[in-house]
Amino acid sequence: MKVAQAILEKEEIKQQSSNMKRPFILAAVMLAMFMAAIEATIVSTAMPAIVGELGGFSLYSWVFSSYLLMNAVTVLIYGKLSDLFGRKPVLIFGISVFLAGSAMCGMVSSMEWLIAARFIQGFGAGAVMPIASTIVGDIYTKEERAKIQGYLSSVWGISAIMGPAIGGLLVQFVSWRFVFWVNIPLGLLAIAGLVLYLHENVERKKHEIDYKGALFLFLSISTAMIVLVEGGIRWPWMSSPVLLISSAAILTFVLFIRQEKRAKEPMMPFSIWKEKSIFIANMTSLTTGVMLIGISSFLPAFVQAVMGQTPIVAGFTLTAMSIGWPIASTISGRLLFKIGFRTTSVIGGAALIAGSAVFFTLTPDDGPLWAAFGSFLVGIGMGMTTTAFIVSIQSTVSWEQRGSATAANMFMRTLGNTIGAALLGGILNTRLQSYFREEGIGETIDLDSVNRLLSPEEASKLSADAMHALKEGLTYSLHSVYIMVFVFAVISFALILRLPKEKKEAQEK
Repeated sequence: MKVAQAILEKEEIKQQSSNMKRPFILAAVMLAMFMAAIEATIVSTAMPAIVGELGGFSLYSWVFSSYLLMNAVTVLIYGKLSDLFGRKPVLIFGISVFLAGSAMCGMVSSMEWLIAARFIQGFGAGAVMPIASTIVGDIYTKEERAKIQGYLSSVWGISAIMGPAIGGLLVQFVSWRFVFWVNIPLGLLAIAGLVLYLHENVERKKHEIDYKGALFLFLSISTAMIVLVEGGIRWPWMSSPVLLISSAAILTFVLFIRQEKRAKEPMMPFSIWKEKSIFIANMTSLTTGVMLIGISSFLPAFVQAVMGQTPIVAGFTLTAMSIGWPIASTISGRLLFKIGFRTTSVIGGAALIAGSAVFFTLTPDDGPLWAAFGSFLVGIGMGMTTTAFIVSIQSTVSWEQRGSATAANMFMRTLGNTIGAALLGGILNTRLQSYFREEGIGETIDLDSVNRLLSPEEASKLSADAMHALKEGLTYSLHSVYIMVFVFAVISFALILRLPKEKKEAQEK
């Protein structure tokens, strides 16, 4: 009896000590999440200035695609590694690689080197979001997690709001290079917090990491991206290189699916996809991921180059999306209990269509406020749907599958971002090149001439005719991009309508 009591007292002391450290651990985790979350919007805002200095507009989409590719491929691997070696070393490794990539991004002298540095940055970023979320699940009880998840959601809201503003200020008053260097103090503080306060007792278990699956997935996504970005630009669509690389993409994807079905611990557990609600939620996350990258990547270029606004104003148009997202997430959480996840998702899907319709009809004369309104509507749609999907997925599967199911949904959205960056970038380049050729100015103006339009100093040297041609061409090509965004919004809504009705709703009807 005394021994049991002593053990109990020892465990209580240990728990109290852990509880005292939890706020510091949470702060470190939130800092790491903030660093990763702010990356998307802050870089999007800076891209026109980066292209204006480095050139290489034809490689614009690769700056996003390279980062997202490595993020998508590694996110599932890091989750497995954290089970083997613990959360702390894996997260610290990921942050360290991310910081190394950030430092390199700020020192590059060409667009090619920037893309290479973004590969490294994305390789580290894949560890941050899944491991940070897992740590919170480890150190807080089930009852406490609801409140803590609110804190984590606020990180996304704050970073999304601050990212465009900080990016615009740094670009306009300092240098676009600080957009990357600002990550370094944040990352070092997060590492310090983890080293000092997070202590783990890792139970050593034998796991089989699905390296073959990771390799096949990387090869499949990267080859598909090459075709989407370069098809119609470097090679004709029906040329031998495009057909050969497309065949490689299909083959490696088939091998990936085959490997996942054979692996003992697959990267992507396809068994959970048999649930209709999970399948539709994941496929919708893929399509909304394409939409999201299409707006966040190319809206600043439209506002700055075509509308002639400053980087701060361009950042504001993206900030509007970031304001709508957390507001809608909060509302969605309340609506789920009143009208169900399906109806909540339908409302979100309608907002996505309305927002994308604004971009579909956007003209240079509409001004940045109208662009910001469309961005806000898309934020409302994303906030409503993402919250409903997570609740739906986690309610459908057992506790043992909840982590895998949530990670799979996160992966699908990242995959959508990756595909979208390549697909929409390819459309932009193809349509822009086609416009120059149709107008008979292809010999004097090419894709990289847009670099001059994005640099205030270079733009002032352009003739009136060249300025007009570049703005018209960019408007024409971005309109094609936003038509595709609208198409994906319609597909998302159609998928949402196929979500199964909750039992309560079915009984009432």
